[in-house]
Amino acid sequence: MSPLALLGLIAVFAIARFALSFKPFAAGAAKLPAVAIVREYLDAFVIAGLVALFLITFVIRTFYIPSISMMQTLQVGDDVLVDELTYHLHAPRPGDIAVFTPPVPSAGSPFIKRVIGVPGDTIRIADGIVYRNGKAMIEPYENQPPAYNLQIRNYGIYVDDGTGTFAALRAATADVPPRSMWQASNKIPAGFYFMMGDNRNNSEDSHVWGFAQLHGGFVAGPLAHKPVAAAFAGRAFLIFWPPGRLHILR
Repeated sequence: MSPLALLGLIAVFAIARFALSFKPFAAGAAKLPAVAIVREYLDAFVIAGLVALFLITFVIRTFYIPSISMMQTLQVGDDVLVDELTYHLHAPRPGDIAVFTPPVPSAGSPFIKRVIGVPGDTIRIADGIVYRNGKAMIEPYENQPPAYNLQIRNYGIYVDDGTGTFAALRAATADVPPRSMWQASNKIPAGFYFMMGDNRNNSEDSHVWGFAQLHGGFVAGPLAHKPVAAAFAGRAFLIFWPPGRLHILR
């Protein structure tokens, strides 16, 4: 349920409770009349609704998985809980399954991917292995190894799709910041993150559209200088539906 829909439901209960407050009942009766019992239930519903509204607005939200890009970790039709408080306390961390605003048009829908590289990291993909800061990553969640090679170097992201030639992602189509925003030619710049789907060869992620941004306007790519704010909404931590897939995410 969206916050707006929940707010509407709370308003209905509150109006009903307000209307019943003008309905008198006999004092001193052995048992509370039905109207008083209804008032108590409505009070409880309103309070519970307000608590839930606070939680889904500021603390926890739900997210529906619409694609296969995070299989096998997340499957189409899964509903997950997203902690919206975490990234107000600290920046995204490697391994997080994060919900964020992508640097490409998405009809207002956020993306969900895994954080692979954070500011200051070096990232390289070679022969199906992802290397972070020179060390091969152990990735039990990976659905299949990437069929492409990749290097972050020379102030850019370079991808080889199997032809043996590395081509740089272009600033017109990918969020790769200008040289002036890099602290080192081969390290992820401050405020930028390298994201990958667990279903490596069926995921449009940082090897296609560049970096995700923590905040601000997108500096490159199709959304550059447009009124779309970059943001990380939160960290997915639990699959809660369907019941047979209920488990904590790693």
